[in-house]
Amino acid sequence: MAQVPQRFFDAAAVRTWCGLSLRALGRAREEIDAINVYPVADGDTGTNLYLTVESAVAAVEAVFAAHAVRTGEPPGAETGRMVGRGEGPSLAEAVGAMAHGALIGARGNSGTILAQLLRGLAQVLASGGETAHTGPTGPTGYTDRSDDGDDGDHRDHTDGPGLRLALRHAAESARQAVAHPVEGTVLTVAAAAADAADAADGDCAEVARAAHEGARAALATTPEQLPALERAGVVDAGGHGLVTVLAALVETFTGRAPEPPARAAHGPAAPAAECSPARGPVDGVSPDRLHGDDAYRDDADGDDADGLGGPAFEVIYLLEAADAAVARLRERLDALGDSLVVVGGDGLWHVHVHVDDAGAAVEAGVEAGRPYRIRITHFGHGDAHTTHAERPPRERAQRAVVAVVPGEGLAGLYAEAGATTVLARPGEPPASGELVHAVRRAHAREVVLLPNDAELRHTAAAAAEQARTEGVRVALIPTRSAVQGIAALAVHEPGRRFDEDVVAMTSAAGATRYAEVTVAEHRSWTTAGICQAGDVLGLVDGDVAVIGTDVTDVAATVLDRMLAAGGELVTLVLGDEAPESVAAHLEARVREAYLAVDTVVYRGGRQGALLLVGVE
Repeated sequence: MAQVPQRFFDAAAVRTWCGLSLRALGRAREEIDAINVYPVADGDTGTNLYLTVESAVAAVEAVFAAHAVRTGEPPGAETGRMVGRGEGPSLAEAVGAMAHGALIGARGNSGTILAQLLRGLAQVLASGGETAHTGPTGPTGYTDRSDDGDDGDHRDHTDGPGLRLALRHAAESARQAVAHPVEGTVLTVAAAAADAADAADGDCAEVARAAHEGARAALATTPEQLPALERAGVVDAGGHGLVTVLAALVETFTGRAPEPPARAAHGPAAPAAECSPARGPVDGVSPDRLHGDDAYRDDADGDDADGLGGPAFEVIYLLEAADAAVARLRERLDALGDSLVVVGGDGLWHVHVHVDDAGAAVEAGVEAGRPYRIRITHFGHGDAHTTHAERPPRERAQRAVVAVVPGEGLAGLYAEAGATTVLARPGEPPASGELVHAVRRAHAREVVLLPNDAELRHTAAAAAEQARTEGVRVALIPTRSAVQGIAALAVHEPGRRFDEDVVAMTSAAGATRYAEVTVAEHRSWTTAGICQAGDVLGLVDGDVAVIGTDVTDVAATVLDRMLAAGGELVTLVLGDEAPESVAAHLEARVREAYLAVDTVVYRGGRQGALLLVGVE
């Protein structure tokens, strides 16, 4: 079905582009995953790009949803309309959300570079539009916020020249973020897109078409620039992902996606001369003939340009730090390893590096500022840069549990119990692609999925359905809180028949009432009355039951209401911001007032809520 074209690059166009990019990467994900061999053959380039864009989409949708709440419009009412005076978020808000979402959700080196491309684009589009951006030959583009004399509408959009400037800045900022850029990678493709856009005249549609064609032509020539690709007779996978995103940009402004080239025949990798338009297919090339991912090589001299040999760990984290500290961090990490990409700004950075000493990479982040959402991945057996064919296959486990957890403390607790965890930071719920990735990491024939959040039920269901298409038997237990997940995990027995195990875990979760104590962020109506910003709220089974001013008092009231219906075990999970005395007070209250009821206390870390309570 044809997409309704957007005339200008406004907030609605940002939303449309993000959605179309996610859909396109979803279709291409497996193809791009299958081609990832340089410099690390971990087969996840397509997934990383998909998850990065999925995070950007979630952030953009949150901006539109927040506007709908403020104005009373139903979510999605802005779609397809010019977002202007009082009708929706501004262009700056939309592109800012897109860039921030991509930054915090970036995965792998390809996702990290894509996040910086989107950030560079956003910096121009949101740069304030009262003055023109000036290039070498004069004004090159602007964000138009003036009144349109034809219809009186207040415009908040960028035109073709503005898009040209944004694409140029995106390409340059991405190249600057890579420690050792090399040609024949996604950076080359981005630069070619910007060059082609510079030569285009006309509106956003014409500029987008030119950028896409330039990128596609550059992708086809990447084997001529990178020896590893030339030897394999293939093109760069990260660049292929960028071409996919630019095709979505064309569809945003024209209503139709560009026609893909004819597919190449399947079979062993062919000579490079068969893979470009002087060499044949690019976007539609078969998975066994598309390879490559990274925008850098392991050293400037090119000794490791074939992608063989290298560090054992991939280290990724978000970092809150000042610019000067990040400059020092770049130097230290560059000395520790390779594949270094640091993107971001304004105090928030995304760090990606391959090293042998993962601890030293994290310590460097601690010295620079506050690292969090730390992910450390071991590349596998022996040589970290071996191809899939060289790695011995890892045998699947019979059964595994995959659980979403709201804090680092609970992540450790669940992991100790044998679960594969997905960390859900406050305001950053995992997307379905992330849950599917966790199911793959569990590497089991049977998986029990615990979303531990009522809002994640549909996301988890979509992930379960996707995993089933990949041959994994998945059972979704609709746990609505991490304390219900703890109860389910406590009765989990991998040796039982799968159906029996699922029934036992479901029963244990269903027999656990749950509550949380949190702080209201703004004034609102609740089932317990009107609350003000800063009030302490006690929620029982998802509904506000208590409004107060003291955390301990509210927690005690919540616990009394829950135990009024009986119970045998109370589980308390303390967040980092909870008062130190609250756990001791509640434990004493249970001992004194409720005979034969046991209490167990866990530290949850940065979990959003001050306190989680479970009563079994």
